[in-house]
Amino acid sequence: MFFCVIKMTWGFVTCGPNEALVVSGCCYNKPLLVPGGRAFVWPWIQSVQRISLNTMTLQVESPTVYTSQGVPISVTGIAQVKIQGQNEEMLLTACEQFLGKPEHEIQLIALVTLEGHQRAIMGSMTVEEIYKDRKKFSKQVFEVASSDLVNMGITVVSYTLKDIRDEELWYAVADKCKS
Repeated sequence: MFFCVIKMTWGFVTCGPNEALVVSGCCYNKPLLVPGGRAFVWPWIQSVQRISLNTMTLQVESPTVYTSQGVPISVTGIAQVKIQGQNEEMLLTACEQFLGKPEHEIQLIALVTLEGHQRAIMGSMTVEEIYKDRKKFSKQVFEVASSDLVNMGITVVSYTLKDIRDEELWYAVADKCKS
C-alpha cells in the first residue's frame, strides 16, 4: 500500500503533444518548461502545472466600423491562434501571462486584441480596397496583430476575412454609378 502511494505522488509527470508542463520549486531558478514530454517532479518540493498548446479558433466580429471614407461596414474574420510551444522564450512569456487561466480567458484576450487591430485596419482603408483586395486586408490584420500577440507568447497561425457587410448598401450603389 505504501509503495502505491509513493508511486502515485512521486516521479515522472507526462503530457501530450498539445500541452506543456511547467515545473517550479526547488532546484529551479526559473520554471522548467516541457512542451509535449515528461519531467521528474519531487512531491511536496516542486509543483507542476499545465498549459494548453491547442490551436484556438476565434471569430473576430467588428460591427459598424467607419472606413476611411466614413462609410459604416461590418466585418467578420476568422483567426487561428495558439500558444507557441517550440520557442522557449515565447512559452515562458505565455506562462507568465496565462498560466492557471482557463482557455476561454486566453481566447478572450486574443480576441479583443485581434478585434482592435481589425477595426484599426478597417478605418484606414476604403470600402473598395476592403471589398476588392481581401488578401491585403487579411495580411495587414495578420501582421499587425501578430506583432502584439507574440509579446504575449501567442502566435497567429492564420487570419481570413470571412464576411463583409455594408448595411447602407453604399458599395452596391457606388458600383452601379460607375457602370
